Amino acid sequence: MNIRFRLTVMSFLQFFVWGAWLITIATYFFNSPMASVENAGAKFGAIFSTLALSSLFMPAITGIIADKWMDAEKLYGILHILYGIVLFYVPQVTDADTLYYVIFAAMICYMPTISLSNSIAYTILKREGFDVVKVFPPIRVWGTIGFIVAMWITNLTGSKATANQFIIGGIAAVVLGIFSFTLPKCPPQKEIAKDANIIEQLGLKAFTLFGKYKMALFFLFSMLLGGALQLTNMYGDTFLDDFKNNPQYGAESFVVKYSTIIMSISQISETLFILTIPFFLKRFGIKKVMLFSMLAWVLRFGLFAYGNPAEGLWMIVLSCIVYGMAFDFFNISGSLFVEQTTDAKIRSSAQGLFMMMTNGAGAFLGSMISGWAIDAYFTTSAGTKDWHSIWLAFAGYALIVAILFVILFRHKHDPKAMEAAVHH
Repeated sequence: MNIRFRLTVMSFLQFFVWGAWLITIATYFFNSPMASVENAGAKFGAIFSTLALSSLFMPAITGIIADKWMDAEKLYGILHILYGIVLFYVPQVTDADTLYYVIFAAMICYMPTISLSNSIAYTILKREGFDVVKVFPPIRVWGTIGFIVAMWITNLTGSKATANQFIIGGIAAVVLGIFSFTLPKCPPQKEIAKDANIIEQLGLKAFTLFGKYKMALFFLFSMLLGGALQLTNMYGDTFLDDFKNNPQYGAESFVVKYSTIIMSISQISETLFILTIPFFLKRFGIKKVMLFSMLAWVLRFGLFAYGNPAEGLWMIVLSCIVYGMAFDFFNISGSLFVEQTTDAKIRSSAQGLFMMMTNGAGAFLGSMISGWAIDAYFTTSAGTKDWHSIWLAFAGYALIVAILFVILFRHKHDPKAMEAAVHH
């Protein structure tokens, strides 16, 4: 089995084990007795926020362990096996408070494996003499394909509202954990680790960037937009599934039956929009591309607000297509902005800080506040959700962020610098 194929299998399973339940956990939760308790929306928001909480500290801790003490592929394998074991336990959980701690344990094991899988692939490819810039992206695309395939399997096996989604993810995680022990060794880089103290490795040195007005503003907007990043992952599938309660559509509606497959159009769109980024960045510059992302979020939420499984189906599908632009354009252009504007000595830390603000602080606040707001303002006494108003509120939030960004954020487009960054 050649090395590129083995790394492709690793990438495929890395996101398969997450896609099996991430998009459908809300459908599972809100269709279970756990949703009948008071403040169910806030409790689910807290459960989903564990992704963000574990993103704040676990990647840095496991990065230090892999740098100093343990082969990266072994650490990766152990974390996936532990993650799989925790997923197997989820079906035993019957109350929301316990589910919070169980999903938190799963995320503590899983979230650091995303950066570890990249690190393992880079190490092995460089050692084997491959051109990482050319060879890695096609390997990474299989991760998104794995996520999509898992969503389809969850939907087609009738598992989107049942605990089976966690069993599917758990089996694949244990298989990946065992498989990773067969990968070439990625030993600790002790001599490199000596150069970087723990403050640098935790990304704390990059916090000095908050002293610069432009960078502080950039990180603030990263956090504000990070609040929107997980909202449709949290609520998209359960929103479509809830159309079964409307007699006009019913449980046999195509959208209700295949809600997860329809949501997977978002991930398919993501893989396609990645390919357009160099063109957009060279043509319009980073600020405009970031703005396109914010406006795409307004469209993403607004189209959901007015979409339905009949004459409004085109809006639901278009919303899923727009997601690719909304998600990719900010994440990748933001990462390039950090690459262009920070000193080489703290660039890795600065990238870590960008991820911390979007997928950590922003996603945490987005999960918690959205759960509370849905309970407080958009849930009837009978427990049904006013999805139209929920999505309009999210669209309004994204629009306010976009307007503030246009007014406050100043950045001059330099086509030559951008050309160099894109090809770097």
